[in-house]
Order: sequence, then C-alpha cells, then structure tokens
Amino acid sequence: MTEVGELTFSRIHQAAPALLFDCMTRPEHLTHFWGPTGTTTPLDGIVVELRPGGRFETTIVGADGGTHTMRAVYAEIDRPHRLVWVEPGVEGGMRTEVTFHDLGDGRTEVITHQTNVPEAFRRAEARAGFATSLDRFDAYLTTL
Repeated sequence: MTEVGELTFSRIHQAAPALLFDCMTRPEHLTHFWGPTGTTTPLDGIVVELRPGGRFETTIVGADGGTHTMRAVYAEIDRPHRLVWVEPGVEGGMRTEVTFHDLGDGRTEVITHQTNVPEAFRRAEARAGFATSLDRFDAYLTTL
C-alpha cells in the first residue's frame, strides 16, 4: 500500500467568496484555469453535478495531447463557504476541501486542504503544477 499524507495550499484572491465559489463549480469558468500551466481543460471534458453525491470530472489535455481525467464525487457544498469532493479512484480516496474566507476588504483567502494524498501527488513537481493552476486562476479572475 502506498503511503498517504496531507497537503494544504492557501491563496488570497482579489474577489468575493461567491464569485470564487462559482468559478470553482461552473464549467464555463473551470475551462479557463483548471490544470497546470501548459495544459487545457476543454469545456466538453468537464462534468459538474453540484450536489452531495454528484459527479465532478475534468479531463486535462497536456501539451503532448495526452489526457488525464480526474473523477470525484461531491461530499459537501456550502456556497460560498466550503466545497468538498472525494476522488474514490485515487488510492485511499483522496479528499479535497476548499474553504473561502472573506477578508472583508474585497479579498478572499482560499484554502485547499487535501487528505489521503498519495506520495506521487505530494512530490515537488506535482505541488509546483498545482501552484501554477492557482496562478492561472488569479490571471483568469482579472478578466472578469
């Protein structure tokens, strides 16, 4: 069995919690930033059934044309405060919890906490890729 662990990412965005929550849960937004730099996530490769037990799937296309599909199930939805999904196909059932904290000045702190994270996802390259996705999210927000 692979060792699992935890990861936490925190980012402050210049946007209200409701807008950030909507960006994280609507395909027409996700297509613009989901995945690391150098990848795309076509709109037709995103499934969002925004309810507990609903599917959350994204297919990321790499620069080489290869694809990776993330398949998850929503566990909790509390707009605009909290969003939780579980990826049952990842060993241990990786759980991602995203919380949106209104800082009261037009900014929101978004904390992404993952548990049951396999070692491959905890490697420096994987964490750096996730960080570029957050950078893409920031860039996208400036266009709204």
